[in-house]
Amino acid sequence: MSLLSCQKVSFAYEGTTVLSNINFEVNQGDYLCVLGENGAGKSTLIKGFLNLKKVAAGQILTGDGLKSNQIGYLPQQTQVQKDFPASVNEIVISGRLNSCGIRPFYCKEDKKVANNSMEKLGIYELRNSCYRELSGGQQQRVLLARALCATRKLLLLDEPITGLDPLMSIELYRLIKALNEQDKITIIMVSHDVKGAIEYASHVLHLGKEQLFFGLKDEYLRTKLGSQFLVGGDMI
Repeated sequence: MSLLSCQKVSFAYEGTTVLSNINFEVNQGDYLCVLGENGAGKSTLIKGFLNLKKVAAGQILTGDGLKSNQIGYLPQQTQVQKDFPASVNEIVISGRLNSCGIRPFYCKEDKKVANNSMEKLGIYELRNSCYRELSGGQQQRVLLARALCATRKLLLLDEPITGLDPLMSIELYRLIKALNEQDKITIIMVSHDVKGAIEYASHVLHLGKEQLFFGLKDEYLRTKLGSQFLVGGDMI
């Protein structure tokens, strides 16, 4: 059974279809890179995965016991979020909120998961530091650790290297790949950094207000669409 699948999915705003006929599935351990120009429907699809946008047609299904509130999500970061006056530990453990249910406090297990996530991403020694005083790369690790606290199965990453320099970007990509390979966490990544993002992917979904391609990365690289998009990737 697939972990997440779209079956003839379409989305619309005010009666106008913006993304149509999406058909693909993601299995445990996959690393899916979602590509497309601005306005192609990538953000809309993410909202659909998170139940923030209802489908106009078709259905999005989860399997293997995965619920939509158990998807770890790393959103694009705004300037306001970068200046958030909280400690690293406070931000990371907030990823456990969906697991708390009606409990008004974090339990021992929540704290253990948060500590493990910080250790895994090399930021445990920063746990008492103020988030807004960290570098861009450190902040992204913190947000990735928070997302990791929410899931054991699926991470949804929206433009994770925005604002990072090339070295920090490579480091973050390697951390994400390690989570995929060592912890068997399924990755769905949306990125404008075409060449960097696709390097570690196993599968590619290319959108253009509809599904233009879905399949293995190696197959995508052999298509005319893939070769043309990658040539222009540095300009996107």
